[in-house]
Amino acid sequence: MRKPYLAGGAEFAALYDVKRLQVSQWISRDGTLDYRYAKIISGSPYWLLQFAKGFGQTTPRPRHLNEAVLAQLVKEQDPGHWVGEVDQLPPLVGQAELVALFRLPSGALLRKAISTGRFRPADYSLSGSPIWLLEPVMEDVPALQAGARGVEWAVDDTVLASLRNGTYDGPGARIVPRGKAARQSAN
Repeated sequence: MRKPYLAGGAEFAALYDVKRLQVSQWISRDGTLDYRYAKIISGSPYWLLQFAKGFGQTTPRPRHLNEAVLAQLVKEQDPGHWVGEVDQLPPLVGQAELVALFRLPSGALLRKAISTGRFRPADYSLSGSPIWLLEPVMEDVPALQAGARGVEWAVDDTVLASLRNGTYDGPGARIVPRGKAARQSAN
């Protein structure tokens, strides 16, 4: 299965030779950037690389795209393909979604399975976070369950169905405000 090309916040910043904080400011302060072309995975946005590479031409002051960074992102994600709309993405999951999918009591069990090689390697590592295509993970479930010691790796069919049809609304489906924004929304 070919992966769609994506960019997390760190990759988006690198594409335009700015600090990661600048991407957040484009979203919150001046509204130049939004999440219309992003998929929220484990509480973080991942933009379609097709959108990200053209973003600089849509801003009031055009921004120069770093072609070398773009080429490196494409190379890292090959074999991949370009996607123009979020609804064209296959189901993607991060650690928060996997914890919910397998009804794990904590993310520590998943991280241990990943670090010991019992869980498949991530399909992406974007902005320091692992992301998987859902269907290959599901293909591995029987082997994961057969080798389980103490963790059942039981699939929650409701979570699976919602991940597959794009209606998942559980842990990781939203961006949770941090820092000053979190304090303001709590008041």
